[in-house]
Amino acid sequence: MSFGFVTAIDFIGSFAFAISGATAGVRRGLDLFGVLVLAFAAASAGGILRDALLGATPPAALLDWRYPALAAVAGLLTFYRYETIERLRNPVQLTDAVGLGLFAVIGAGKALDHGVGPVGSVLLGVLTGVGGGIVRDVLVMQIPGVLQRELYAVAALLGALVVVCGRALDLPPAPVAGAGALACIALRVLAIRRGWQLPVARPRG
Repeated sequence: MSFGFVTAIDFIGSFAFAISGATAGVRRGLDLFGVLVLAFAAASAGGILRDALLGATPPAALLDWRYPALAAVAGLLTFYRYETIERLRNPVQLTDAVGLGLFAVIGAGKALDHGVGPVGSVLLGVLTGVGGGIVRDVLVMQIPGVLQRELYAVAALLGALVVVCGRALDLPPAPVAGAGALACIALRVLAIRRGWQLPVARPRG
């Protein structure tokens, strides 16, 4: 994938995740600083973890001023125009699904570019996708959605798999990344609307 295409997807995903983090902060009644912290954490945590594991340091989210700027814009927009954001159906879940799909394909693609094998690239794609949501949920003291929501990590896994398989088949990177992101987002949204989920643990006795 070209650098410009990857950067564009990364920015869109960061903004989507920042909206989800900021929305969660407003719902919890945090002040402006708290909302901005959640926006940045949700937007950047997955990418920071990915870059740290790949040895691509400093992480892009800390090196490029545009990442915190995007998170700040998303946080301010959500804080002062929350009613508009909330009019969307399930805004946190919707923007989270978009960020999940975009980050999963970016993570898998970047891992492949750094020479990581197919399995490791899929795992890093999943980590990139779910990392921001995990940190966001922990900061607002709730069980991370990846551990209990409808097909959350599984959706990221699907998106990352599409990218890795496309690279193995030598298909054009940009369309493959788009297909992977759409597959992830579609599965996540369908899982939310239809209640699809993996078996849940039910303690006995």
